Amino acid sequence: MKLKSFFHPGSFALKTIDRYIIRKFLGTFFFSIILLIFIIIVFDISEHIDDFLKHDAPLKAIVFDYYLNFIPHFINLFSYLFVFIAVIFFTSRMASDTEIIAILSSGVSFRRMLLPYIVAASILALMSFLLGNFVIPYTNRGKLEFEKHYIKDPKKFAEMNVHKQISPGVFLYLENFNSQTKKGWKFTLEKFKSRDLVYKISAEEANWDSIRSKWVLNRYFERSLGPMTEHMRKGVRLDTTFGIRPADFMEDIEEVSIMNFFVLRKHIQMKEMRGDPDLIKYEVKGYERVAYPFATIILTLIGVAVSSRKVRGGIGFNLGFGLALTFIYILFMQVFTVMATFGNFPPLLAVWIPNMLFGIIALVLVRMAPK
Repeated sequence: MKLKSFFHPGSFALKTIDRYIIRKFLGTFFFSIILLIFIIIVFDISEHIDDFLKHDAPLKAIVFDYYLNFIPHFINLFSYLFVFIAVIFFTSRMASDTEIIAILSSGVSFRRMLLPYIVAASILALMSFLLGNFVIPYTNRGKLEFEKHYIKDPKKFAEMNVHKQISPGVFLYLENFNSQTKKGWKFTLEKFKSRDLVYKISAEEANWDSIRSKWVLNRYFERSLGPMTEHMRKGVRLDTTFGIRPADFMEDIEEVSIMNFFVLRKHIQMKEMRGDPDLIKYEVKGYERVAYPFATIILTLIGVAVSSRKVRGGIGFNLGFGLALTFIYILFMQVFTVMATFGNFPPLLAVWIPNMLFGIIALVLVRMAPK
């Protein structure tokens, strides 16, 4: 087989050798990730078998509502690591079998040889983006519903000093809110116009009436302020609505997992308008869904660069060196996420800095790779 017949310098049309590399890349990736999924399912069954038996979970629900919905999440969770392992494994084998030398000796540049890797990595990056933003939010609904009924205890929630902006210029405060009783204490609602207070109502208790979808304020005091006037009234009970429900107090960051790309963007905008203190957590999650798929391409470039050279240590040496870089990459992702979530680091910058740093490392390693 003459490799020259498959390549023409300057041509970026896919040739037979390109399809061979893409097939090896994707085949190794999917084989390893499927093998991992089976292993994870076995361990997960052993961990949750007591819960399944305790709550009499039906076999059909375990298989279809839990594990089938569980698979996309773990494919996406481990995809970056296994993209790298797949690249290291089959590229090192190609280097050991002198296939890389044969390709480069035929007149094909190293940059041109990267084309099928980038094509395959782009396919996996697009898959990761679609999984993370559209497929997994849908499958997580069934998975979370199953966990609620058969694994986890019902969520209990009690928060102190709740501050929320429920619409422009309208602010709500509760000293304490309990999710089980749907009752809040020391309630205050204030409306501002051009920084001037125009309305305020406070109450000792605020109870949610789920039948009428209204709030019941007990022992309330109400004030309306005008330019030259002030009206006050108080009473024992007042039924009212003010654009917020108990679910808004019980919100959990895990609920991001059931929001698709567009729903999450709207949710972030709403939180920004309300001035919620946990806005940064949602912004980080939103930026991660866009930034993380690029890790697939970056790790692919690093994997090709470190494994395309035939070395005495073989696959083990390449795999060890590459995995060290990958774990440092993952560590950087976690460190900057924590800095954004609990510090004052800008979320957009925190999410993209690991990609930028390791993108530069990938380019340097590609330039140093054998030509």
